[in-house]
Amino acid sequence: MLQRQIGDAKQLGISGFVVNWYGKQHRFEDTSYALLQQLANADSEGFKVALMYDENDSDPANATDAILDDLNYAYQRYISRSSQIRSSSYLRYNGQPVIFIFPKGGNADWNRVRQVVNTWEERPLLIYKDPVEKWAGAFDGFYAWVQPGKSGWQRDGSNWGQEYLHYFYTTMTHNYPQKLAVGGAWPGFNDSRASWSRNRHMDPRCGRTLEESLQMFRRYYDSSRPLPFMMIETWNDYEEGTNVEGGSHGCKS
Repeated sequence: MLQRQIGDAKQLGISGFVVNWYGKQHRFEDTSYALLQQLANADSEGFKVALMYDENDSDPANATDAILDDLNYAYQRYISRSSQIRSSSYLRYNGQPVIFIFPKGGNADWNRVRQVVNTWEERPLLIYKDPVEKWAGAFDGFYAWVQPGKSGWQRDGSNWGQEYLHYFYTTMTHNYPQKLAVGGAWPGFNDSRASWSRNRHMDPRCGRTLEESLQMFRRYYDSSRPLPFMMIETWNDYEEGTNVEGGSHGCKS
């Protein structure tokens, strides 16, 4: 299954997976990621993988220690040059490993996390969701994530995220030009199938939502200042209706 997904992604022009990872305590996800990295290592065309670490907020009072424990485990097992699982396929930018952070509880001291990971043999690039001034010094960049923007979710799904992407790219180019920007694109959104549904959705608009969100960055970046990465959100999150695993969300004839 994982090998097929790598092949399918490559056929769609996708060169790597950023994988949701919850820490070493979540054995199923950890084992699945390990298998994926091993398969990527064997890919002759250089398919890449990276971790998107979901912030551990199970114990708010000790959130920072829990995060450091998870990240140190990830570094030793997957990321370092001498990792337990060969790291040749792990995503690097200018030679530095890239770790994405998905925030949750907001209880972590990211400045302390930064100080600790700076002691690793390879200093990682930490990339946080959305530009956050409070933690700007702790992170090397920010990534865009599917959302509508200040106008909020519309009942008819018409707000597909153009407003948010304008905010993201404008903020990155004007306020954080020296930091790594990871653009975002998505085919739509629909959480009606989720047990926790909040009845939010974005209209796929016969594939135009994916197409236009993929092209938005061109208004802010060009060949003289290219966007380093574009992250398509997501590969197979069917629960939120953002999956592109089977292709774009076109219209039924």
